[in-house]
Amino acid sequence: MEFRLLGAVSVGTEAGELHLGPAKRRSLLAALLLRPNRPVPVEQLTATLWEDEPPPRARSVIQGHVSRLRSLLADAGAEVFGVELVTRGAAYVLRMPESLLDAHRFEELVTLAREQRAPGDAVAMYEEALSLWQGPALTGAYPSPPLLAAAHALEELRLASVELLAAAYARRGEHQRAAAVLRAEAEDHPLRESLSAALMRALQRAGRRSEALDWFHRTRRLLADELGVDPGRELADAYGAALRGADESDGTGDGGARTAPPAPPAVPSPPPAAAPLVDLLPRVPRGFHGRAAELTALSRAAAGEAPVCLVTGPAGVGKTALAVHWAHRERAAFPGGLLYADLRGFSDAGEPDHLEVLREFLLALGVAPRRIPESAGGASALYRSLAADRQLLVVLDNARDSAQVRELLPGGARCVTVVTSRYRLRGLIASDAARPVPVGVLGPDDGTALLAAVLGEERVRAEAVAARRLAELCGGLPLALRVAAARLADQPDWSLGAMSAELSDESRRLGLLDVEDTGVRAALRLTVRRLPEDVAHHFAHLGRHPGTHVDRFAAAALAGTDPQAAEAALERLAAAHLVTRSAPGRWSLHDLVRLYARGLDAGPDAVPRVLDHHVATALAAVAAAEPGEEACFDLPADFHRPPAVREFGGREEAMAWYAAEREDLTLAVAAARAAGLHGRTWRLVLALWPHIVWRHRDGWAPLLQTALEAARADADARAEARVRALLGWVLAEEGRTGDALVHLEAATELAARAKDVPGEATALVNLSLVQAALGDPEEAAEGCLRAAGLAREVGDRHTERLALHHLARHLLVLKQWGPALDTATAALAVDIPAQASAASRVLLLTAAGEALIGLGEEAEGVRRLDTAAREAEASGFDEGAVGALGALLRFSADVGLRARYDTAVMRLTARS
Repeated sequence: MEFRLLGAVSVGTEAGELHLGPAKRRSLLAALLLRPNRPVPVEQLTATLWEDEPPPRARSVIQGHVSRLRSLLADAGAEVFGVELVTRGAAYVLRMPESLLDAHRFEELVTLAREQRAPGDAVAMYEEALSLWQGPALTGAYPSPPLLAAAHALEELRLASVELLAAAYARRGEHQRAAAVLRAEAEDHPLRESLSAALMRALQRAGRRSEALDWFHRTRRLLADELGVDPGRELADAYGAALRGADESDGTGDGGARTAPPAPPAVPSPPPAAAPLVDLLPRVPRGFHGRAAELTALSRAAAGEAPVCLVTGPAGVGKTALAVHWAHRERAAFPGGLLYADLRGFSDAGEPDHLEVLREFLLALGVAPRRIPESAGGASALYRSLAADRQLLVVLDNARDSAQVRELLPGGARCVTVVTSRYRLRGLIASDAARPVPVGVLGPDDGTALLAAVLGEERVRAEAVAARRLAELCGGLPLALRVAAARLADQPDWSLGAMSAELSDESRRLGLLDVEDTGVRAALRLTVRRLPEDVAHHFAHLGRHPGTHVDRFAAAALAGTDPQAAEAALERLAAAHLVTRSAPGRWSLHDLVRLYARGLDAGPDAVPRVLDHHVATALAAVAAAEPGEEACFDLPADFHRPPAVREFGGREEAMAWYAAEREDLTLAVAAARAAGLHGRTWRLVLALWPHIVWRHRDGWAPLLQTALEAARADADARAEARVRALLGWVLAEEGRTGDALVHLEAATELAARAKDVPGEATALVNLSLVQAALGDPEEAAEGCLRAAGLAREVGDRHTERLALHHLARHLLVLKQWGPALDTATAALAVDIPAQASAASRVLLLTAAGEALIGLGEEAEGVRRLDTAAREAEASGFDEGAVGALGALLRFSADVGLRARYDTAVMRLTARS
């Protein structure tokens, strides 16, 4: 997915561009993209969409456009890319990785280009940056002053970048190309003096002096005619140089760099003739690709006085390759020497002691063997004194902990130390102000490029889709990609598609990603071996978690510990880059790490324990979301009660948990089904019922079908009845009334046979909705009357009130106004918890209001409907507000009512 401002405002996806619709919607999107991940107030959006006085319903129009944008983004799978349009009070925020925005990538590339010492590298980056432009910025948006100003600012950045590109060409001696790129822009912007001056310098150096002079006179006339001014200092200087025939690159001018002042170097630069006196670096890593952001971060981190740069990341992510590649690239900046030591913090060979490393460093720095102190302290002191006046680069690779590094830090004011480690080494950050440079896995594009570096461009290009799939199966881990590429290089007749098919088998994947003494499994084994016993115990159990994220409660349930111990273990695992904190209180595992953990011994009860943890947590969420409701099932005899269960502060918190954990709960259902744990399967699904009812249009039928199969396999008639009742209701909401009728009639009969009175009452209520939809309100009313009686018998006040509510609705359809009013009044008198009764009260007040109007008591009926609408709006019950306000609009054309109704509809649509 790509968001574009540099040209037409658009959103590109794999399926093509999204149809954004009218200019005002594009303008709203542009305003959000200009401030990604920051709240944009409604007032600012209003000023963006209307230049003059906005219409009275401006806020509703904005809400409508926001709602439509949300739908478009959701349909395009934006959540997969981390994109979400959210409301924050009276503002909207477009959450997104800024790398998806072309304007952000443009600025990043220009920044990187400015930092390049080699003109060729700078040219390549400027050209890539400018290729992102597909026309004038913000094309297609409404030309309001804020957007015109933003477009002008972006255009200024583009023009400045063109001038920088021309300067880079000039530094390469390509003056004709510099003149060509400048002329095209100078023609379009004839009054921009810096462009004209740069063009004149390029023409002069290209031997086209007369053209340079002609361009000056042309520009001077335009400035006089259009603006009534004379040429400025820069243009006049360029004219003087052209008259003299001076080549500014020889010292009489700025050599074409006036528009591109050189950025300060990342580290102090030595004289050009200087070369490192000492070089212990390993060879330049072959096939190194990408990592532009990390290389830039390393250069910035190295720019401080006596800095320590800390390159951290998981095993196999390419930390050493990054550090060594950067060191070779910057070697000219360190004439005092390039030192390197592998500290073997994660090696079977054992770690070198400090004296061993210091001895190698001192010998390289020219100390005679007999003068090297025999104690580590003495050797360290001599090393520091020698480094004090040198410009040294020291690479300390594979450090285990901070203590292993401290004695090897040179400390000279002009020295730079780069440390790599699988651990975060926070102690080194605290004691020596180390600058962290985290290294993550490669994206699909860089992953396929790494494959191409080993296998050749032609082979990868011939199977581009398979190559991308291969990169995904390797999880973007460079070590895994190199091993896969090594296997393919050894088998030239083996296709990338065949390799991808082999790796798709999770049971074989890690084995295929090992070759001789190198591979993912070996690298992870060395990391895990360093863990304390209790942390390793937790890690071994994480592989059994069926979901994508784990919290401290799930980790405790898996390992049979308590949440405090589990959280401490997760923190240690995060420090070792074996898990990643994906959100506050939530951690995730890389796919290959999960497969490795799954191969460790976690015991037979790990999966049932985590499934029972999900069941217990979901039941706690039910209790918070629907207080007073009876438990929808009994716990099985072999239930593993978790050591602790998350507590929920109320309905809002419980529903937020359901929404956040939906994917993992669905995966838990699949894991229970795969393990043949039928009782856990249907219980997990039934425990989702508050979320299913709230988000009933979210395609729950397949999951409920799975629960139905499990309930039948478990031979539990009560469970089957309850699953069928919920499935039938969902199908009815989807408009599949025929299928719904079959399930609901069966649910009623099954519940009666199982003597599940509350379940039978619920099934009857749901069945009445289908009967009414099929045109039989009389039978529907009879079913609700029976359901209310059954619920009353067993003291199930929730179901009794629900049955009476639907009975009142059916009576309204039959125009039996008096009985409908009596039924709604009786339902309001049924006492249920206040939190659970708020929505029910709104619906019953609405039914009573409609009945009163039917009886001719219009004033009282309107009063009841207005009360229902206001209570619904106050509690955020949009569905109830739509119903009450819709009924009121049948008796009133009030503009305020219509605006309130439209707002409620938009909120309801956005939620659905």
